[in-house]
Amino acid sequence: MKKLKYSIRSFRLRTLPLSVAGIILGSMLAAGDGFFNTPVFCLAIFTTLCLQILSNISNDLGDALKGTDNEQRVGPIRALQAGVLTTRDYRRLIRIFALLSVISGLTLVCIAFRSLTYKSILMLFLGGTAIVAALKYTMGKNPYGYRGLGDLFVFLFFGLLSTLGAYFLMRHSLGILLLLPATALGFLTTAVLNVNNIRDMENDARCGKNTIPVKIGEKKARIYHCILICGAFICMTFYTLFHPNGIGGFLFFLSLPLFSIHLSKMLTLSGKSLDPQLKFLSINTLLFALLSGAGQIF
Repeated sequence: MKKLKYSIRSFRLRTLPLSVAGIILGSMLAAGDGFFNTPVFCLAIFTTLCLQILSNISNDLGDALKGTDNEQRVGPIRALQAGVLTTRDYRRLIRIFALLSVISGLTLVCIAFRSLTYKSILMLFLGGTAIVAALKYTMGKNPYGYRGLGDLFVFLFFGLLSTLGAYFLMRHSLGILLLLPATALGFLTTAVLNVNNIRDMENDARCGKNTIPVKIGEKKARIYHCILICGAFICMTFYTLFHPNGIGGFLFFLSLPLFSIHLSKMLTLSGKSLDPQLKFLSINTLLFALLSGAGQIF
């Protein structure tokens, strides 16, 4: 039972709402344009959850093997670090969720397109790259998370691919304007990673994990964080202006007070005191996605 408890804890449940924010936004934008498929939506959510859990487990194992998860680490103690789970347990979990991601992704594409076309092949290819990206964040000989590229990959996969992919699965086509809400989600999901990296930057620097905050310093990382949050609202504002749906299109501004509170905390807190902001920003990002999508439907 203890192993099961720590296995579930290694899924990092608090990150899961954030992982589906792009799917929800893309699906709601498609619904606002008259396209929605319930089985596709449910499978897209499940596939994304499997990919997020796969990424989290791989991240734990990679950081543990490289010595980054140590007694100086500010965040929660990981199961491998505590000695409850072994590397063998983690590798088994990785195989399980990699397989679930493949099966769910294949089923999703089959139901969405019902035939083998260049569109379905493209989605299969992107799904494959998402699995590789989940595995290579901190694992392997040259993980991209240790070279300051984590922000870029989070922006691409949990912002652009998640939002645009969900819309494409529903409608089978994309418009250039959709880059604006997808970029907004990409900025916010990247901001969540930035909170984590600012919190852990001292230990990361000692262990050779060159995240963006380690590279540019804490002060500039906070400025970068403000740019990401503000950029999300700017992108969504322009999308609403160019894709008008009345006053309802600006519903996402209801989340602005919460983001303002978050930014005030980010400018004053540091280290372990930033930990609650991870959950706070993740929930706010999901709320932003829901309000943005709802504003285009109603």
